[in-house]
Amino acid sequence: MFAIFKREIRSYFQTVVGWLFIAAVLALYGLYFYAYNLRSGSPYVSYSLSAVSFIVMIAVPVLTMRSFAEERHTKTDQLMLTSPVPLGKIVFGKYLAMVGVFSIAMIVVALTPLFLSIYGSVPLGESYVAVLGFWLYGCACIAIGMLMSVVTESQVIAAVLGFAALFLGYMMSSITSMISQSGNLLTKILNAYDLYTPLDKFMNGCLDLTGVIYFLSVIGICLFLSCQLIQKRRYSVSTKKIAPGAFSIGMIVVAFAIAVVVNLVANELPSTVTAIDATSTKLYSITDTTKDYLKTLDQDVNIYVLAAEKNADSTLSETLQRYEDLSGHVKVSYVNPSTNPTFFQKYTTDAPTSNSLIVASDARSRVIDYNDIYEYSYDYSSYSRSLDGYDAEGQITSALQYVTKDSSELPVVYEITGHGETSLSGGFSEAIEKANMTLTELTLLKEEAVPDDASAIIINAPTSDFSADDAKKVTDYLEKGGKALITTNFQYKDLTNFESILKAYGIERVDGIVMENDSSYYYNNIPYYLLPEVESSDYTSSVSGKYIFAPYSEAFSYDGSSDNVTYTALLQTTDKAVSKIDADNATTSRKRRRRY
Repeated sequence: MFAIFKREIRSYFQTVVGWLFIAAVLALYGLYFYAYNLRSGSPYVSYSLSAVSFIVMIAVPVLTMRSFAEERHTKTDQLMLTSPVPLGKIVFGKYLAMVGVFSIAMIVVALTPLFLSIYGSVPLGESYVAVLGFWLYGCACIAIGMLMSVVTESQVIAAVLGFAALFLGYMMSSITSMISQSGNLLTKILNAYDLYTPLDKFMNGCLDLTGVIYFLSVIGICLFLSCQLIQKRRYSVSTKKIAPGAFSIGMIVVAFAIAVVVNLVANELPSTVTAIDATSTKLYSITDTTKDYLKTLDQDVNIYVLAAEKNADSTLSETLQRYEDLSGHVKVSYVNPSTNPTFFQKYTTDAPTSNSLIVASDARSRVIDYNDIYEYSYDYSSYSRSLDGYDAEGQITSALQYVTKDSSELPVVYEITGHGETSLSGGFSEAIEKANMTLTELTLLKEEAVPDDASAIIINAPTSDFSADDAKKVTDYLEKGGKALITTNFQYKDLTNFESILKAYGIERVDGIVMENDSSYYYNNIPYYLLPEVESSDYTSSVSGKYIFAPYSEAFSYDGSSDNVTYTALLQTTDKAVSKIDADNATTSRKRRRRY
């Protein structure tokens, strides 16, 4: 076999074929590497490899077309057929030679993440998982191309058949989606020849054992079929004996059966065993906190994905698979909106976006909109957005807790209204919902007191004063151990009754707007665009070492003399900060130095 390997690989470099193949792969990869990684600054080489995967379908048939077709055309295959070397070793030796040529190109590709790391941080784990997946994909394509070379003596026909077979495997996912988005027996059979979906998992940074087994199965089947097709030409057998064709068909059936069983078993294994999260942010990993929670889950919960399984978000599907593997009480189902457009009406009146989730138990349900799973930042100057985070675990775990908790365990937060309070932003309301709190408006004028079920109240920047009675209701609630989140608006003063709530705890508002005179603590050369110091506390631990942007801020002062009150400063300005009473007419940010 080694002699066959040496002869074949030498022949590829004694002709233009090997050099042309390597040059084509590296040139096209280099083009995308320059566009995506060097010019656009992306640290992920998987983008470039994904783009080149289509080019492999064109380059591989050029490499494989002569492997057997040329020898058959020149009749030199007779030497191979009569050789004492086992046929399997001949086929495997030729295959390894072509893989060797491809591997030379991949070695160069494997150096690019290291080169890219010179310019910044590169997720090497993700990069090399993508390189491994692409190498396996290429090896499978070579095996398919070699099989096409076995069936014909024309190199041109072998190349055309090779391209057609690879193109079919590349497009199979789209073809089956056109046949049936919800899936049926035919699409399941056809998807067995879906070459791109296993590759896509590697490109997303997931080292997937099922993908490795699939590509190895394709390689094994193609090499075995190549041996069987050559074997049929190797012997002429009397009709009185068992025909080699019958033997070949039986062996082929057995080989396919073994491959199918191995892949079925691999796909039945939990993703915690078959998939390794190689992403730098541990995108697919489930935290220990969630794992511990899922171990205690004792109620059945259904998670409905509003998308055909074939068209569902692959990253989200991988996360959901891990939830299903970690708890026998979690069941994930895919609902195709095209065939079942009114399904969502059982749980909500507003139609969720595609790929949204509905988490439902016997007690209640929650809709997780697809737009809440991914976190984006927006650049309004260029009308563009960038992906900042993936919050599937946070949203799903929160929803599971919400639908399985007893009603008495769900906190109620009251938003005080009736004094021109600023409405809570969508992001803040969503955060409250994610924490499984029920947000309810409360007009104090209509109530004798803050309800007993209040876990907390929110007073968000009132613009008109409280009545003395309303202020007393709030202070009575706080004296009983109640909790409150209170904010103010510097533009509205003389709110005597409202301020009495703060004064009851030794806190006073400072007139004016805070301006910082230390340039390290404000943004864009604007003194009232504060970047205050983040003090160390349990409340600020998640933002420690980060910037908090606080424009148009009002200061609070406290004497700290009360023995019954503990004061914890969360954000503070420097000693150079001042409070400007008439900010609109201020000509300087200096004067009246005070620390807040």
